[in-house]
Amino acid sequence: MAARSKARRRALQILFEADQRGAPVNEVLADWVRLSLDDDRQPRVSEYTMTLVEGYAENAARIDELLSTYTVGWPLDRMPGVDRNLLRLSAYELIWQDETPDAVVLDEAVQLAKEFSTDDSPAFVNGLLGRLKELKPTLRR
Repeated sequence: MAARSKARRRALQILFEADQRGAPVNEVLADWVRLSLDDDRQPRVSEYTMTLVEGYAENAARIDELLSTYTVGWPLDRMPGVDRNLLRLSAYELIWQDETPDAVVLDEAVQLAKEFSTDDSPAFVNGLLGRLKELKPTLRR
């Protein structure tokens, strides 16, 4: 598995854990970093994982606003937790990480949805991120 794919997977795990615990994302990230330094059996938290998690944390309100706006009929709190956090992570990377091609962000998100979420999730994730991709030039603030 490519390094960036691993970084996205780990970032998703961190966002999901923070969401489930009701803890600040940066606090959970710090816990993961500390654990990886204290336990040689734990893989290190990569620089790109930190970039994704911290980037989401800095833009969380805007990202949740965008997701709420463009997921008609699916409030964030009704989405499966994996989908909600995968969309948060992918929306950040799609809109704010210009060095990553949009097609890569969408493909990776769909693959993670296939692996970790429901049968309907890949199409849902792809559709919403595709819409955000179309609107990308107007979404940053």
